[in-house]
Amino acid sequence: MKRVPHRRRREKKTDYRKRLKLLKSGKIRLVVRKSLKHMRVQFIEYAENGDRVVASAFSKELEKMGWKWNCGNVPAAYLTGLLAGIRAAGKIKEAILDTGLQVSTKGSRIYAALKGVLDSGIHIPHSPEILPSEDRILGKHINEKMERDVNELKKSILGGKQ
Repeated sequence: MKRVPHRRRREKKTDYRKRLKLLKSGKIRLVVRKSLKHMRVQFIEYAENGDRVVASAFSKELEKMGWKWNCGNVPAAYLTGLLAGIRAAGKIKEAILDTGLQVSTKGSRIYAALKGVLDSGIHIPHSPEILPSEDRILGKHINEKMERDVNELKKSILGGKQ
């Protein structure tokens, strides 16, 4: 008799071996998911009857805060990570990064979101070499005017916590 893999495995949505290793750590997972136009950053806690989202941020929320650039670029990923980190700061001290089935590339949007969470004060084990450069986080590679907007929104997100 032939075994049929789990549905999410067949659809290439979940790597159950990797998920089990992350769950065995006992830490809250920082889940970063990207699409072509947006980023989603969530802090997820394991529970037997279903995972529980502790805090989250979606890059579309940046538009309501005054962001007029694309929500799927490196600066938007950084700001989304920062926003999620600030929302989780009172509840979470440390987490572990869960990238899912996404390809890990040095300096990518995934690691820009990680940098935002790190700047909010949450400890996540990582290698400093994978984080994007400060110029990319500020958006200098896209448009010279973007740096001002990134800094303004960052101040708005942080409020008085600088």
